[in-house]
Amino acid sequence: MENCDLIIIGAGPGGYETAVDAANEGLSVTLIERDHLGGTCLNRGCIPTKTLCRSAEVANTVKESASFGVTSGEWSIDYPTVTARKDKIVEELREGVATLLKNVNLVTGEAKFITPSIVEANGVQYTAPKIIIATGSKPIGLPIPGAELAVSSDEILSMTTLPKSITIIGGGVIGMEFASIFAAFGVDVTVVEYCKEILPPFDAEISKRLRMSLKRRGISIITGAQVTEIAPGIIVKYQAKGKEQQLNSEMVLMAVGRKPVIPEGLDSLGVVFNRNAIAVDDEMKIIFNNGKQPEDVTLYAIGDVNGLCMLAHAATAQGKIALGHRQNLTVIPSAVFTIPECAMVGMTEEQCVNANKNVKIGKATFRSNGKALAMGEPDGLVKVIVDAETDLLLGAHICGAHAADLIQELATAMAAGLKASAITDTIHGHPTLTEVVKAAIPQ
Repeated sequence: MENCDLIIIGAGPGGYETAVDAANEGLSVTLIERDHLGGTCLNRGCIPTKTLCRSAEVANTVKESASFGVTSGEWSIDYPTVTARKDKIVEELREGVATLLKNVNLVTGEAKFITPSIVEANGVQYTAPKIIIATGSKPIGLPIPGAELAVSSDEILSMTTLPKSITIIGGGVIGMEFASIFAAFGVDVTVVEYCKEILPPFDAEISKRLRMSLKRRGISIITGAQVTEIAPGIIVKYQAKGKEQQLNSEMVLMAVGRKPVIPEGLDSLGVVFNRNAIAVDDEMKIIFNNGKQPEDVTLYAIGDVNGLCMLAHAATAQGKIALGHRQNLTVIPSAVFTIPECAMVGMTEEQCVNANKNVKIGKATFRSNGKALAMGEPDGLVKVIVDAETDLLLGAHICGAHAADLIQELATAMAAGLKASAITDTIHGHPTLTEVVKAAIPQ
């Protein structure tokens, strides 16, 4: 039996960053990971997809270079080189994570619970007074005939050749990012989404704007459609507007969501689950059926496995809470790295209406911004929602170039409890895209 101060299961962003923080605080930490360091984010999610996004951006720039006065001649996509670059970046970052973990006892193996306070990996048992579960999530598929004919977001990242055409089932973050990427590479892309609009969690106005922009780039998007079967020959059958319809393509990507990965043995310990996710309290402590934690250990769950917010930076923040540090989980920005990007923080307009909020809404377009026009990126909108009585920011939503970066100013103001006037009273550099943010603050 090996003893330490803290055991962490899972070396994704939540797990490894929490391990580093705990080790820096002087705790002895054992980190157990069954696969590569970095978890889904680094190996099969955020980082590899963002490298593909960048290649897609470059492809679009080359396509449109003539409008900037640059003649580039014929061009083509060397997809093996694209994927090799992706793999190189992932490997470099993995090595960086390993360096950060120099003061952590790293165990490569599958962890399983023997008791609430004893975890086994590779036949060795480990115990600690605190255990944090950070095992992440994995892709799910629709329970339909022929689902096995589709590839997952994990599998599609290992491809070294491009299909001529692809049908993407799911118009959420993952589906829309891949749609944007493959369309830029010249693939014929069709997206089939069950909801009435793509990116369901986002503000409807932003989602619609992105949909129209992607359609102009040649992506076919079908909303309000229920996929019923994937037939041999890669035929996607679906119902829309009361009619049976079908699509044929070379490949189908299933991008309908993810589910938590639960460590073996945990479900026999009396843990409460919410929709397959581990239930936790505000301190990230796991909730048990009897309402009490075990006497000899405190168990925590952070990141995708608790289902609260499936974002890497949310997992990291939750890890800090598990270590006893304050974090504001009410303000978490999120972004979609399509072309153009989308980002949001706080409440949507619909949520404000449903909550009977008295609000002011301001909007500003990229088309009126000098930097956006100079960049050749006029397609964009910033939408800011402010409490009419307190002038506090309730939500902010952006579709346009560098939206993922621009949202942070608004997120910081929200987290700090600043009034909207704090942004308008701050001088913004010219010419910059941040001027669109300032212009969107309602008066």
